[in-house]
Amino acid sequence: MRFSSLTERVAGRGAGAWAIAIAAMRLREAGEDVIMLTVGDPDQRAPAAMIEATKRALDAGHTGYARILGIERLREAIARRQAARTGQPCAADNVVFVPGTQGGLYCAVQCLAGPGDEIVVPEPIYATYEGVIGASGARMVTVPLVPERGFHPDLDAMAAAITPKTRVIWINSPHNPTGAVLTGEEIAAIAGLARRHDLWLLSDEVYEDLAFARPHVSAWSLPGMAERTVVVSSLSKSHAAPGFRCGWIIGPPKLAEHLFNLLLSMLYGSPGFVQEAALAALQGGELPEVAALRDDYRRRAEMMSALLAGAPKCRVVPPEGGMFVLLDIRGTGLGAAEFAMRLLETERVAVLPCDGFGPSAAGHLRIALSQPDARLRDAGERIVRFAQRLAQTPG
Repeated sequence: MRFSSLTERVAGRGAGAWAIAIAAMRLREAGEDVIMLTVGDPDQRAPAAMIEATKRALDAGHTGYARILGIERLREAIARRQAARTGQPCAADNVVFVPGTQGGLYCAVQCLAGPGDEIVVPEPIYATYEGVIGASGARMVTVPLVPERGFHPDLDAMAAAITPKTRVIWINSPHNPTGAVLTGEEIAAIAGLARRHDLWLLSDEVYEDLAFARPHVSAWSLPGMAERTVVVSSLSKSHAAPGFRCGWIIGPPKLAEHLFNLLLSMLYGSPGFVQEAALAALQGGELPEVAALRDDYRRRAEMMSALLAGAPKCRVVPPEGGMFVLLDIRGTGLGAAEFAMRLLETERVAVLPCDGFGPSAAGHLRIALSQPDARLRDAGERIVRFAQRLAQTPG
């Protein structure tokens, strides 16, 4: 029997990046003590306010259908948050509640581009981007983010990648997997390209609350960009709540109308008890747990970077934000996948090889800071020990 061509378009190269994670899970299920540093799944508890709001909503019977675009109070709360953070107007009719950033990016791209269109994306990319673009029928055009520039964009190269077929520039800051945080000047220059060529600017801001090196600058904050900017974010990382699937899309009101039709065909709205949890997280200002999480990841990034500096023939890439540390292992003579597999086999530490994220990340490992401090320290010491043995092995 034949399947639709969609099945091929959504199977991007990034899907192979999870082979180590799958092998590690099998070992753990067999009783092995594996330190899992592959997935950006926070180890901290979600805020008590979200958990209690969920319980109240379930006890109150909020298990039926909810508003397709999100309950009005929630959309208003997201809009107030965005306006306060960016200094630009944002109203409820700019906001659509969706199941996480991943679901939001999929829905947004479906409405922004299609067959024959091109989407320009700085590379390395997060593993799912290729499949999301493929599902729309558009073509992904990548612009390298090279280690020598600290994985910050070459704006001339980005401009050169734009053709008459380009419909969208897609950015991600803080960046996954590199941890680079775009500067205000870089965001403004990219916005200028979008205006000059009449393009959409799609901004993945899921790590917005985890910027360390400099404040996060939202694409929505730029004057004159509201008609062409689409911001996608969620509570998954900032509130240690990925399982809640609390995400949103912010864009022009006309986009919300198209998203209504798409969501009607897919999800028929997010669960009411999930929306009540999101509302509890967003009303009344920043929860103390959010600031604590940001401090956790900053401290963990510094600790892991310091530990990995002792790994021979490796180079650590300290993040400017996010919840990952990159390790450049090209000097060891091993490819990233082989290094990661041998590390798993000998030290029972699972990290993610970045080759599937694009050629600019080849030879790098992404190490998630998603374990308690003591466990992370143990993992860092095991990685250094493995690299030391590797360096001492003839040939």
